[in-house]
Amino acid sequence: MNIANLKLALRVLARRKVFTAISLVGITLTLVVLMVATAILDNIFAAGKPESNLDRMLFVTVVGRYSKDMSQTSQPGYGFLQKTIRDLPGAERYAYFTQLQTAVIYSGAQRIETQMKRVMPSYWQILDFHFIEGAPFTAADDAADRPVAIITDTLRDKVLGPGPAVGRSINLGGQNYRISGVVSRVPITRISAYAEIWVPIGAVTAELQRATIGEYNGIVLARSRDDFPALKREFNTRVANYATADNRPGTETRSGLDTAFEALARPMLNNPANMDAALVLRTIFVSLALIFMTLPALNLVTLNLSRILERAPEIGVRKAFGAPKRTLIAQFVTENVILTLIGGALGFVFTIIALAALNHTSFIPEAQFNVNARVFGYGMLIAIFFGVFSGFYPAWKMARLNPVNALRGGAL
Repeated sequence: MNIANLKLALRVLARRKVFTAISLVGITLTLVVLMVATAILDNIFAAGKPESNLDRMLFVTVVGRYSKDMSQTSQPGYGFLQKTIRDLPGAERYAYFTQLQTAVIYSGAQRIETQMKRVMPSYWQILDFHFIEGAPFTAADDAADRPVAIITDTLRDKVLGPGPAVGRSINLGGQNYRISGVVSRVPITRISAYAEIWVPIGAVTAELQRATIGEYNGIVLARSRDDFPALKREFNTRVANYATADNRPGTETRSGLDTAFEALARPMLNNPANMDAALVLRTIFVSLALIFMTLPALNLVTLNLSRILERAPEIGVRKAFGAPKRTLIAQFVTENVILTLIGGALGFVFTIIALAALNHTSFIPEAQFNVNARVFGYGMLIAIFFGVFSGFYPAWKMARLNPVNALRGGAL
């Protein structure tokens, strides 16, 4: 992109104000939707507090049992996790936690429903919560089955009001729990971290210690991503050798030790044994994004072709004076890329506004979306792709105009 083409592109866009405005509206709306979606996906799958170590975390979120006359898929049970991820060679830490459970807090005459998780003490060492006051409950608290709890600042303000909460008690489901710590609120998009109150797993019954399916998830923190293949191989070996509590002959157990994206893909595709689930889901996301970009890009192609007819005499003169095709193509693609980058800049502004509005609604609990460097980079790539894709074909058509017909204002 040389300076001459850049100056000419800006003059052309300023001269054709209606076309420029129509094009910018379509480009900006398209990019806003794509960047908002990118920001949400980034908040789910990229590392960030309290999932600061997400790039080193692997999850067990689904287990299936299959035989000739049975097919059963569910969350893992405590017993399954004990036999498959406990003390995995190469793992720095591991933890179990329950799925979100609705719990009730009684405060005076108030009945407050909240989202609770039961977690192992090592959970607090894997996840990077910001403690506003107090500290995590300990292994001794868990072993003694003490009624202690960690709550978010949002829940603290709702139940106890502003001010220190550590050492005070709340009535959770009819039992008093002592608050040992208060953490910053967590967005629901941080799937392994999100809750409003956390309590110890505590004593586990003999039945739960044998359970293959249940209500638990498992986290394994690797020392580095380089350890993922070895950890997955060992996990798969343990699953292959896993014996169910009833030891039914012909029953096969399937599961996976997955990255955050893979952990989402397996249950979405409803197949715990699908090793290509992440690839399939990634293909779906990319295809949807391309389809969403292609439709407005085709509309922009149509507008650009109409614009060529208006500029036919100009193009004819340039070709008559020997302007090569590559120069004309470069000029027109430059104009289109400049247009989409302006649309991208406007898109960033409106994306920031849209995300701020989303953060202040209850549509996504405790949402904390923002436009960071990754989202900015993805947005720039999308804008450049959009500009080149929608500009190349019209530029090629323009470069093929017959000079004589062009000077007469003829068709392409």
